[in-house]
Amino acid sequence: MLYNVSYNRPKIDRAISDEVGGVLSLRERWKLKGSGSPQLHINSCSIHIHNLLVLDNNADKCNIEIREKGIIIRFRSLLETYALPIPFYKLTIYKGRAEEYSIYRDDYFVKVRANHKSIHKFMGKISQLKSDQGFTYVDDL
Repeated sequence: MLYNVSYNRPKIDRAISDEVGGVLSLRERWKLKGSGSPQLHINSCSIHIHNLLVLDNNADKCNIEIREKGIIIRFRSLLETYALPIPFYKLTIYKGRAEEYSIYRDDYFVKVRANHKSIHKFMGKISQLKSDQGFTYVDDL
């Protein structure tokens, strides 16, 4: 679900934290060598996001933040900031052409241009974190 995070709304902050966890600690960010992506150019996106991005004439850009249990994709439109939280269990990443990554969550998707080596490293980091988030099965005794 898309959220408008331009204003301080504790209810929205709680909903996002429940979905993708809290902000990583300084130690965890240091260990990951950063938890935020470089600026990403959006090639295409789902209709929900597209309807927001066409409202202004600015370049379509976003960034990704790694959280404890997922990621948040943030972008701006008409001086408003929007967030799409994606928990790891709903996250799907495809590497399309050599210069593009597709990030999916249910009905939402964003295709971003990967024209720099740091973007490839960051997407690899997300894929590794997703695979490390294995679900443990607890047998009822």
